[in-house]
Amino acid sequence: MNKNLLILFCLFCLIQLSRAQDAIFGEPQHSTLSTDSLSDVVGLIPESLDANVDSLLHSWHVQYFSKVDEYCHDDEENVYFPDSIYIERLERLPSVIRLPYNEVVRDCIDLYAARKRDLVRYMLGMADFYFPIIEQVLDKHNLPLELKYLAVVESALNPVALSRVGACGLWQFMLPTGKIYGLEINSLLDERRDPEKATEAACKYFEDMYAIYGDWNLVLASYNCGPGNVNKAIRRSGGKTDFWEIFRYLPRETRSYVPLFIAANYIMNYYCDHNICPLQTSLPLATDTVMVSSMLHLQQVSDVLGVDIEQLRALNPQYKRDIIPGNTKPSVLKLPANQTYAFVDKEDTVYTHRIEELLANCVPVNADDGSKNLRLEKITHVVASGENIYTIANRYGVTPKDIRKWNGLKSNRVGRGARLRLHVDNGGVTFASAKTQKAEKTEPAKAVQKATPVATKSNLTARATGGKSHTYTVQSGDSLYSIAKKYPGVSTDDLQKVNGLTSTDIRPGQVLKIPVV
Repeated sequence: MNKNLLILFCLFCLIQLSRAQDAIFGEPQHSTLSTDSLSDVVGLIPESLDANVDSLLHSWHVQYFSKVDEYCHDDEENVYFPDSIYIERLERLPSVIRLPYNEVVRDCIDLYAARKRDLVRYMLGMADFYFPIIEQVLDKHNLPLELKYLAVVESALNPVALSRVGACGLWQFMLPTGKIYGLEINSLLDERRDPEKATEAACKYFEDMYAIYGDWNLVLASYNCGPGNVNKAIRRSGGKTDFWEIFRYLPRETRSYVPLFIAANYIMNYYCDHNICPLQTSLPLATDTVMVSSMLHLQQVSDVLGVDIEQLRALNPQYKRDIIPGNTKPSVLKLPANQTYAFVDKEDTVYTHRIEELLANCVPVNADDGSKNLRLEKITHVVASGENIYTIANRYGVTPKDIRKWNGLKSNRVGRGARLRLHVDNGGVTFASAKTQKAEKTEPAKAVQKATPVATKSNLTARATGGKSHTYTVQSGDSLYSIAKKYPGVSTDDLQKVNGLTSTDIRPGQVLKIPVV
């Protein structure tokens, strides 16, 4: 009797399991799930879908440039269609990557079309600006153009998106992976936030993973959880190599990844059918680049060319502190196309404009002086309210693991007011401390010869040399402009000519000749 009951119980369990599998992999059925219930079915939902849209729309990279198209019919109510319509629409999309349809994909489409309509409006507006950049790089690598929709899933097309664990940019690279794929990340520069260079890195990753799996859905899964977890799922499934067959063996956050990619392909093409209108961005679609060979602040460019500083930040999100370290190597500055000639025409004025105010405590480290070690600094960071180990690591271009190691921390928790020792790459620009600046201003000037103009700082060490020039030893916080101001009649051009300088970059300890006027 007990044996028969046990057999009946086992049969009942098998029937229930079969029904559950059919719900995911069999004939599609209509259902509408909330974000929470969807995560129970397919796994964790990416952080990009949890984005605070109001905050996103008022962040610096879009706050001045987005508006709703007044001629588009927009409705807060979603329009629902039978499964056959969704299947037909997905089949019509020109796609190299397979875009199958099932209940999980249906629920992901409903998530975008019903619960995340404002986010879709934002992404559609930003797509006008970012998709051409991404498509150009994908085409150069001969990769499927629909991979651009992965950036929708990863970051909601927010170039400065930062996840809770430190992934950054359109493609959400972790710092170590970004560096492996050639992205430069330091205190000033984070190329994970550079749409073009980050896309180049993503393409290299796609190529590496496709060489391993030969299946784009597995490539997408590996982008989310890494090839190790995909290989583990393949082994646990008995060697199967189809995403949907290894679905249940993947990490929970990866199970939603491919369905959301398929849903992003759908909603970014059929948004009109769901009464969703894109935000119209006034970011300049026509842009051009100039190469900057000296340290430069974005505010200098903004003031001289009359370009809004927020627009410059939106076009150049990789410069975390608004400083372009052109002194280390020629660096890209992206401008509206109609402003590039103006920059070339006014370049000298741009470099000297408000230099003492905007770059007063910035000391460039020249790349051609054999001073590479000067880029490595030991600093102390005091944890402020609202900061955590991930935001601090992102700010300085290091990893949380590094911070734990340098400070003997056993966990990622850091309290407000804690003093953290950091070893950072300064990106080619060191910052003079306020203490040093104050000391330089208050110490009495050293006595100098009569032929030398009177200086107001103790760092002046001038002496006559043949009656034609004097010498000056550069100190922290100096610039050619500030040095020239100490000597009436001497300009920055004079200093460059007499010292054979090809740029305005100088470093502490460097001895300059000062022409006698």
